[in-house]
Amino acid sequence: MLRIEGLTTSYGPVRALQDVSFTAERGKVTAVLGANGAGKTTLLRTISGLVRPDSGSVHLGEHDISRTPAEAMPALGLAHVPEGRGVITELTIAENLHLGGLGRGRKVTPGDLDRVYDLFPVLGERREARAHTLSGGERQMLVVGRALMAEPSLLLLDEPSLGLAQRITAQIFALLRDLVAEEGLTVLLVEQNARSALSLADHGVVLNLGRVVADDRAEVLAGDDQLRHAYLGF
Repeated sequence: MLRIEGLTTSYGPVRALQDVSFTAERGKVTAVLGANGAGKTTLLRTISGLVRPDSGSVHLGEHDISRTPAEAMPALGLAHVPEGRGVITELTIAENLHLGGLGRGRKVTPGDLDRVYDLFPVLGERREARAHTLSGGERQMLVVGRALMAEPSLLLLDEPSLGLAQRITAQIFALLRDLVAEEGLTVLLVEQNARSALSLADHGVVLNLGRVVADDRAEVLAGDDQLRHAYLGF
């Protein structure tokens, strides 16, 4: 379980998050929604240790990770897939995946790689191809697969559908749904496409100008016409 309490984060004089509190339940998908500039990406970066909060706390299970450096997060079970599909283009698919397993404290095995190839068959077929040859959708599969190599209990995903065809997005969302159902993975999903995110999520949190303006079950948020029109754009 992820528990956020009173989280406030600033960039110099600009306050990006203000007293944010919510809980992401274990084995569930929680969607974080809101317009550009709402603080969604800052929230993920604060949780994963890339940005230090001014105040408040972040608990992953029994661990207070509020001041934990980003490089220590994989060993605690947290993996972060930032926006942008960042792969190391000079390396092969297999080499990129190996990097994902480095932070968990044990050697990567062929079975670990095979698990990702089973999830994303196209990566298995092209495992020796260099990452610069991949399409946008294949790169998104690779960065998700690389995060899963760390065997996380909590997966942070920032805009995984951005710039992708609807078919590829549906495939990735279906995979996430299966991982949550079968392995108890907890997912915190930042997504601009609120309609798609709420169709996948169990719970939703809506941010506006760095503050939580709604925190409820996904179906409740999807059915609130006033909230949708004011903050979610559909």
